[in-house]
Amino acid sequence: MENIAVVNAILLFGAALMLVGILSSLVASRFGAPLLLVFLLIGMLSGEDGPGGIAFDNYRVTYLIGSIALAIILFDGGLRTRISHLAGALWPAVSLATVGVLITAGLIGAFAAWALGLRWIEGLLIGATIASTDAAAVFFLIRASGLQLQRRVGATLEIESSTNDPVAVFLTVLLVGLVTSAAGHTTGAIVGHFLQEALIGGLAGVAGGFALAFMLNRVDLPSGLHPLFVVAFVVALFSLTAVLHGSGFLAVYLAGIIVGNRPVRALPSIIAFHDTVTWLCQIVMFMVLGLLVTPSTMISSILPALAISVVLIFVARPVAVALCLLPFGFSRKEIAFVGWVGLRGAVSIFLAAIPTLAKVPNAEIYFNVAFVVVIVSLIVQGWTITPLAKRLHLAVRQMTRSVHRVEIDLPGQLSQEMVGYVVTPHCPILNRDSVPKWAKPVFVVRDDRILDPLQAGALKPGDYGYFLTEPERVSELDGLFASTEAGRARPSLGEFPMRGETPLATLVELYGLGVDAEEAGLTVAEVFSARFENEPAVGDLLELGPATLIVRAVDEGRVTRAGLRIEDEGPDQPMTSLAPAAETPAKAGPAATIQRLAEKVKAQIGAG
Repeated sequence: MENIAVVNAILLFGAALMLVGILSSLVASRFGAPLLLVFLLIGMLSGEDGPGGIAFDNYRVTYLIGSIALAIILFDGGLRTRISHLAGALWPAVSLATVGVLITAGLIGAFAAWALGLRWIEGLLIGATIASTDAAAVFFLIRASGLQLQRRVGATLEIESSTNDPVAVFLTVLLVGLVTSAAGHTTGAIVGHFLQEALIGGLAGVAGGFALAFMLNRVDLPSGLHPLFVVAFVVALFSLTAVLHGSGFLAVYLAGIIVGNRPVRALPSIIAFHDTVTWLCQIVMFMVLGLLVTPSTMISSILPALAISVVLIFVARPVAVALCLLPFGFSRKEIAFVGWVGLRGAVSIFLAAIPTLAKVPNAEIYFNVAFVVVIVSLIVQGWTITPLAKRLHLAVRQMTRSVHRVEIDLPGQLSQEMVGYVVTPHCPILNRDSVPKWAKPVFVVRDDRILDPLQAGALKPGDYGYFLTEPERVSELDGLFASTEAGRARPSLGEFPMRGETPLATLVELYGLGVDAEEAGLTVAEVFSARFENEPAVGDLLELGPATLIVRAVDEGRVTRAGLRIEDEGPDQPMTSLAPAAETPAKAGPAATIQRLAEKVKAQIGAG
């Protein structure tokens, strides 16, 4: 009975620990604190040197938990990667994930060997453990602020962060083998081993992705089991690939890309379920890694580790990014931003646990250095990512939306999907005469009565509408039924409608807006596509100095209509910034300016 009581106490403590972590994440998001840091600190406080006093040093269990968690996280990253969004970002990201990792590991390795008095190959092992970046931290901090990155920058960071983990894992395992092996390894053997891992991992990932999509569409699983089946399949695919001496991390990422870009039954519920599972994996992994740390043993290596952190943040990462992105025509501000946001996360601490598991000499040093680097990266870079993105104009403000969607699986076919929405008073669909032609109304629920589309007529607030549409266009329908009510800091003086093909140069000429030279030749639709990480939706905003472009209609992911909203600068502030200086007197009032601009808009742009 005593053993049962101990087990129950452990379960209680573990559940309480996770609840504290989840609730603390709400506080962290409000204050902008990186979640990784919060969970790591909770784990440390529960550890041997903290109030919890738990003596945990099981690296084998840590490696098992970390492997499963990373496999699920990487699959989720692939699941959300849209091939249509990879244009202009795939090869730069692959360059960063391969050449960039090698450059970073080499520069850090050379410095670490000197700073810690290690052999050069041991220094390279330290470089390999901290060479990969963490996308989860970057995108959480950006999106928690109501922003999203420009498409090319966001796609490059996301693909790099998802694909550099397999490279870093391979490099770490290879160097661990070199450090522990008495016999030397030829360059040919090293390259051959790398190609074997990549080839087997790639083939397994492609085959596994198509197999998973086929089974989801052909096997009649009970309702609700599709997401669980996917998780189990991902873990099995990762394990099988590793047993075959391939890269399991690469395999699950490729499988995620294939499943996410094919017609798959119950895909919305699978993605929603993975949201929860991915966060759970991150919480568990970060807390376990925090438990594994013993701060009292880190005193001797704290100063060299801090020096390595400085070199990584200010030298190694920026140099690697510049060398990899310059050939692809990235601007200086894009290179500067990508170089700064190379956050290190739990993957680095997880990789640093491998030398201990393999009983490498000086294994404790690798783990302590990686832990300090992650803490410094989260504090220094984590709190500055959002301000830097705003300052460099690489982030756009995302409209806060609330959409209530119900998916109904239609067995026997995959070309159509039935979705239902509640119609709120602020839905953009209420501003249209009818639903889009590609969405077929099925029925409307109004006042507890089921009506066919002809009986219902125009949709009204409080209705529940159900539609048949293609799965790839569900996100567009979401935008029409999402509540886009949001307060503005300043009152608006008016909104001028325009078509998506309106040249941005025309708006610059009329209003004197500050636009980058590379964007001046784009149309309104093209600038939204270039700026937004995801496809723009109704209600999205793009701030251009004193004016704001607002998406009013989208068709197949492209803006067809937009509005230009002019902000009121107050009764004491002249509106000279909204019109050419040669034509608008310095003391012109808002009313005169609005009338003049309206005439020009009607003459040169025209309402869409």
